[in-house]
Amino acid sequence: MAFFSKLKDKLFKSSSRLEEGLDAIIEDGGEETPTPDPVIPEPEPEPQPVPEVPVPAPAPLPVEPPTPIPADPTPPPPPPEVSDSKGLLGRLFSRNESKSVVRRTLDDDMLEQLEELLIASDMGVDTALRVTANMAEGRFGRKLSTQEVKQLLAQEVARVMEPVAKPMPIYPKRPQVVLVVGVNGSGKTTTIGKLASQFKAAGKKVVIAAGDTFRAAAVEQLQVWGDRAGVPVLTAPEGSDPASLAFDALTKAQNEGADLLMIDTAGRLQNRADLMEELAKIVRVIRKVDDTAPHNTLLVLDATTGQNALSQVETFRKLADVSGLVMTKLDGTAKGGVLVALADKFGLPIHAIGVGEQIDDLAPFDPEEFAAALTGLQT
Repeated sequence: MAFFSKLKDKLFKSSSRLEEGLDAIIEDGGEETPTPDPVIPEPEPEPQPVPEVPVPAPAPLPVEPPTPIPADPTPPPPPPEVSDSKGLLGRLFSRNESKSVVRRTLDDDMLEQLEELLIASDMGVDTALRVTANMAEGRFGRKLSTQEVKQLLAQEVARVMEPVAKPMPIYPKRPQVVLVVGVNGSGKTTTIGKLASQFKAAGKKVVIAAGDTFRAAAVEQLQVWGDRAGVPVLTAPEGSDPASLAFDALTKAQNEGADLLMIDTAGRLQNRADLMEELAKIVRVIRKVDDTAPHNTLLVLDATTGQNALSQVETFRKLADVSGLVMTKLDGTAKGGVLVALADKFGLPIHAIGVGEQIDDLAPFDPEEFAAALTGLQT
């Protein structure tokens, strides 16, 4: 997939750090061992013929002796020699050319080093301990290469992420109200624009409400994305009541038969009481129009904040009924493991991840592709 190759390219900070760390761990106490010779299957025994009852042969008829053929003075050319330098035979008999690889015994010291490496990648203590314990299960005492360790690590990361890899649900209710929350600078406004553009390209009628009325830059950014995607963006004068704008936007979306209404919100955490009241008021007001709204509450997180992303999830779960996550800026961090920690700790659905500023740099989350890109595993 194009996005997977882009993800691997742009996650170079995380994958290179993990890859370098794994190489160092294996080389520290490891030793070169030859690669195993290919296993050649034993040939199956040929079936034995079933003995037949002998039948007396008829008496031979008298024949004349054959006329002898004079011998050809030129002997036939010898058959061509079969070269063993290629093919199966060549590979079988060139064992002395087999490559060697560094392997290290998986013991307590190696596990401790793996735990420290994963913690340094912001995977979190609890998650790192759980992942390494699962990696060691049934393999303790075995000699492992870097490639084998990367495969095991990618398998465990994918296993942790699999239950939370879910696209944003689309409901038959129209318009479907999507409340988008997150701290300022997390990529919230850009994410709204990208999602709106992608939904519009998929045939959905989308309306955006620029509810962060205290930041003129956020409103202007949404208007740029709206123009680019052909999606209307409803705005209000700077400092206006966001709840009033949300009410007007939902009414307009209903009247125009829109499929989705995406509402941007402020992201100021300096005064949580004000933000909580602002979000609560938006919900109260839009429920006067639709008592089931909002249908999704997306929390946008900046991967470069590392462990702060965990505290942001805890805070916004108290401020709003968060239903799913979007992780941005994975291309700008050497600690992509925070996404694994989030999945392991909270179990919230991860709808999408972003690795850049282009429209196709936001894509549905795929756990196996992410795990391979994070660990630098070549697939």
